[in-house]
Amino acid sequence: MARRRLVYEGKAKILYEGPEPGTLIQHFKDDATAFNAEKKDVIDGKGVLNNRISEHIMTGLNEIGVPTHFIRRLNMREQLIRAVEIIPLEVVVRNIAAGSLAKRLGLEEGMHLPRPIIEFYYKDDKLGDPMVTEEHIAAFNWASQQDVDDIIALALRVNDFLSGMMLGVGIRLVDFKIECGRIYEGDYQRVIVADEISPDSCRLWDVKTGQKLDKDVFRKDLGDLADAYSEVASRLGIMPRRQGRAAAGPKLVH
Repeated sequence: MARRRLVYEGKAKILYEGPEPGTLIQHFKDDATAFNAEKKDVIDGKGVLNNRISEHIMTGLNEIGVPTHFIRRLNMREQLIRAVEIIPLEVVVRNIAAGSLAKRLGLEEGMHLPRPIIEFYYKDDKLGDPMVTEEHIAAFNWASQQDVDDIIALALRVNDFLSGMMLGVGIRLVDFKIECGRIYEGDYQRVIVADEISPDSCRLWDVKTGQKLDKDVFRKDLGDLADAYSEVASRLGIMPRRQGRAAAGPKLVH
């Protein structure tokens, strides 16, 4: 498929004009970044893995009635998506204390939270994506109260679905980030899940060993990031495990 006009390039993805009005082509890069892009590298095969994993998760969400921007995968690195009006918020759902939450509140990493906690962060790289409250969202008109209610409902449904999917293959969903966007159908507006859901945007720990299978491998120099993502893809039955890597947990039985 011939590529069209470049619409946007981010740290991990590129958006191109789609073949039909209201569509975009989302291209997954091999670039890895951490600490607001202070740490950078290129990880061979990362984009392919994230494309396939995100396709698998988004397809599953669509099938259970959670609306997403995903239409179909085009090739190993690209997928066709619906164009949306992105709401400038990162929505984080936490099930287990880790990362900034553990540091901010002095919690022991790995502590199970009494219930899923939803946090909002304002999307602005120059500001380091600061944490914000629903009061900020309303005051600065980043989203309406109905939008926020819809986002919270979507985030909790994604959490239920993704937690079960990962637990079924021996992986614990610690936390994850989603972004949402608005689509307009005549006079009707609704909020849907956008961006991607992959090990780049989730914390995933092996249930038995606690081994990290997410971007913390890159952040903390814990090993080969592509191997970790390949392990997730293999367990989900999406792609075969990379050769030469010992299994880190139970294999998916086909």
